[in-house]
Amino acid sequence: MQETAYYNTEYQAGDMGMNGMNMGSCCSSQMMGMGMMGGETMPGVVCPPVYEAPRETVCHRYICHEVPHIQPCNTRIINHHIYKHTYTPTYSCCEENEVQNVYERNCCQ
Repeated sequence: MQETAYYNTEYQAGDMGMNGMNMGSCCSSQMMGMGMMGGETMPGVVCPPVYEAPRETVCHRYICHEVPHIQPCNTRIINHHIYKHTYTPTYSCCEENEVQNVYERNCCQ
């Protein structure tokens, strides 16, 4: 039996920014409010962890199974015998003879 798998994966990126950084993190928003811009950080500042919404990856797997089927194929031969009757005449001939006796009157009698 042959198996083939096909994977289709959907990613739900959620709230990721264009550069892959979370745009709602505490450090970037607080630093921008403090006048710090462009990746400058203050030494010794630790942000509390940000709990993100869970990201779910959906993986659709399509598994193809080959199932062999056996289908018997029978050939039935029917012989039709057709008799065509023909008639050929054979001619014959018969002959009959009829005899008539003609007696003339005898004068002596």
